[in-house]
Amino acid sequence: MERVVSYLEMTDEAQLRPAAPVPDLSLRRLESDAPLVREVHARVGDPYGWQESTRTAAQWETHFRDHPLRQYWIVVHGAEPAGVAYLEPQQGGDVEVTAFGLLPEYVGKGLGGYALTLSLRQAWATRPVGAEAVRRVWLHTDTRDHPHALANYEKRGLRAYRREAK
Repeated sequence: MERVVSYLEMTDEAQLRPAAPVPDLSLRRLESDAPLVREVHARVGDPYGWQESTRTAAQWETHFRDHPLRQYWIVVHGAEPAGVAYLEPQQGGDVEVTAFGLLPEYVGKGLGGYALTLSLRQAWATRPVGAEAVRRVWLHTDTRDHPHALANYEKRGLRAYRREAK
């Protein structure tokens, strides 16, 4: 089956359309070497075939070394991990949301919109590389991701700027 990759962006923080707050839902930053980063990432990505979810320890180490600016945020519901949001500042003021998703047991419980809202707010608050302010937050998703992912991104104010069939 053909896979379609959609690239979405937000070029002004005012474009964010926040979801209704969810009590006890927050983001917590982790260092890249925290075991929870690998564990939660694998569990979030496995249902969607994220190749990163099957990385070996050595592959993770290479990944961390190759992406020293990437920030690893865990979506937390109460005191429990509920998902991931990884942000990577890039040259010129861009911030890429390199991974976003919820653990399977949290999918369908009404948390995704607010988890994404928190993640996008954090992206806009991230210190950019080579610029005074974040000029753009962007991400990509594809037809193998959760069926509601693209709609959630668009509801929060992200706009598609490119689509590719792969």
